[in-house]
Amino acid sequence: MSPPSALDVVAATDTQAATFIDRLSLNGVAARRSKAPAVSTGLATYASSDMFKSPGHGKTKAKRWDHILTQESNSREFSSLKAASQLLKTPGLISLGGGLPSSTVFPFENLQVKVPKPPHFSEPETKDSGLLVQAGKHDAAEGKSLYDIHIAFNYGQATGSAQLLRFVTEHTEIVHHPPYQDWQCTLNVGSTAAFEMALRTFCTRGDYMMTEEYSFCTALETASPLGVRCLGIKMDEEGLLPSHMDDLLTNWSVSDRGAKKPFLLYTVPTGQNPTGATQSAQRRRELYAVAQKHDLYILEDEPYYFLQMQPYTGPDAPDVPPPSSHDAFLEALVPSLLSMDTDGRVMHMDSFSKVIAPGMRTGWITASAQIVERIVRHAEVSTQMPSGVSQLVLFKLLDETWGHAG
Repeated sequence: MSPPSALDVVAATDTQAATFIDRLSLNGVAARRSKAPAVSTGLATYASSDMFKSPGHGKTKAKRWDHILTQESNSREFSSLKAASQLLKTPGLISLGGGLPSSTVFPFENLQVKVPKPPHFSEPETKDSGLLVQAGKHDAAEGKSLYDIHIAFNYGQATGSAQLLRFVTEHTEIVHHPPYQDWQCTLNVGSTAAFEMALRTFCTRGDYMMTEEYSFCTALETASPLGVRCLGIKMDEEGLLPSHMDDLLTNWSVSDRGAKKPFLLYTVPTGQNPTGATQSAQRRRELYAVAQKHDLYILEDEPYYFLQMQPYTGPDAPDVPPPSSHDAFLEALVPSLLSMDTDGRVMHMDSFSKVIAPGMRTGWITASAQIVERIVRHAEVSTQMPSGVSQLVLFKLLDETWGHAG
């Protein structure tokens, strides 16, 4: 299913009167930004999704997950270097720490890429009529952009740059609208890294993790050396069977299995790898109900979420017409587990690999503030941050050129 070609975004004409609304829409982004804190254009500046999302009035906070956090995760503390960066904006402060090099020595003056102009996305169309997008070294200081080589090519925060974090936070709220209050996003170097961090956050050697009986080979190969045993849940044409998972957990025997009852589920609900199965909305609701019954935590891996296809009508029937608007496109998507998550028991993993390019090595997770904070502490001393080059290219493409409607 392709998004509509027409860009049906209506400009906000009275942004001064705008207030935070319960659910962000495509047409509400400009008004939201006018009321949100300004994006900092300093080096390695602190940023949080809380700066860019609705406050969630009337929503409850997420359940706490202290009882399943590992000793390794609980022992992680703030990176002293990353924490100290919050002081860099202090007027008159001369920092002797952090090792932030001067961008005058970066051997890059500008970055230029040619990108498709919606709705003309094909390679020949881009070659003929694409847009040339450029990033200079000091665009932010010169008032040309919020993001430039000076910022992006230096050290940054494990959450990713404020500029791109704002975009993915808004995107998450528009598409999924998490139904609890304290959800957050953080950028990463791809879903495989996010998955490995999640396993080390929740699992100790010998624990079981449930997944589809046919599962993504890299996920299984990530779990194996960590000593995490994988337990296959039966599937049908719609993917994982919640009834089988419920029966397995209800009758779990610690003595027979030699391990405590599983509390972690890894699933690919849309275009499941390797079977291609997609869970229906009802199947996802049933899965979530079983997770509530047995107090499970869910790792929802959704790299293919936006690659959902039009319903198949048969060899001789006419094709179903594409959605007529962006709202219709979003409504036609099968709702994510994140969108049903009233408890904060889902870590939703998104990636640019399948919708932009895998070599970007950039993705993001959405989870409760407690879990995001633990993942960020891990990233601070491992992956550190997504590539600044990738973040800059993605920002110029998604935020400045296409916008949310592109």
